[in-house]
Amino acid sequence: MNSFKVIGIGDNVVDKYVHQGMMYPGGNALNFCAYATMRGVASAYLGKFGSDEVARYIRQVIDELGIDRSACRSFEGENGYARVTLEEGDRVFLGSNKGGIAKEQPWNFTEPDLEYMKQFAVIHTSLNSYIEQDLPVLRKSGVPVSYDFSVRWNDDYLQQVCPYIDIAFLSCSHLTAEEREREMRKAQNLGARIVVGTVGEDGSYALLGNHWLYQSAVTTDAIDTMGAGDSYITAFLVELIMNSPEQRIDFSREDALLERIQASMSKGAEFAAEICRVNGAFGFGTPLV
Repeated sequence: MNSFKVIGIGDNVVDKYVHQGMMYPGGNALNFCAYATMRGVASAYLGKFGSDEVARYIRQVIDELGIDRSACRSFEGENGYARVTLEEGDRVFLGSNKGGIAKEQPWNFTEPDLEYMKQFAVIHTSLNSYIEQDLPVLRKSGVPVSYDFSVRWNDDYLQQVCPYIDIAFLSCSHLTAEEREREMRKAQNLGARIVVGTVGEDGSYALLGNHWLYQSAVTTDAIDTMGAGDSYITAFLVELIMNSPEQRIDFSREDALLERIQASMSKGAEFAAEICRVNGAFGFGTPLV
């Protein structure tokens, strides 16, 4: 294991593969923790659990992976889930319960929570975590914050989130090159220091200051594209921290940071291709409940 630790704060779900009769643990924040562990980095997960069999199974998997969940919350009610099928290896979402109890229960972060967060090298969260109003609180921890916007954002949402984050990830496969650059610039101008735009099989782009970087995708025989974006994000962040002074993200020297970002993009592409050969986000399938 590396000496630094990372934390994912936000969503956990099971992805119910209706065509298989199986379900797999997932969710952007939880996937981040699982993938960090796979990359040899200790991780913690801070999320909200329901009281059903789905929640029980996810907690079991988290414990098997050795992820710290000591700061998690539990509530009565239904855990988050999504219904999924595959078409030629590509995931197709059929619907969800929008996070179950997670959308109903506030985070209510405390001073002990903030003290707990300070031990980590990065906080990663996402638009599926119902955490937008709490980002100013996370900022108080002093830990760099990474945020995955997936494909769902608009100008108002960028204005709400970007002032409180350091690294923004945008899924841009649906955009033209001109649109991608415009949206990435918006995120940067609103406060994100590093902006990464992923474009699936066409690779990824990163923006730092006035510098644009590009990384091609790694081709693979994909079994299941679930988790491809999350695995890219995780490998990117882990590599960025690993190659930074004192294993903390150093934003002070742009020239050195550019080299680290390029190396991180390469690791992200490699790991995403690897995860596309796994069923579910990171395996651990069990019969549907």
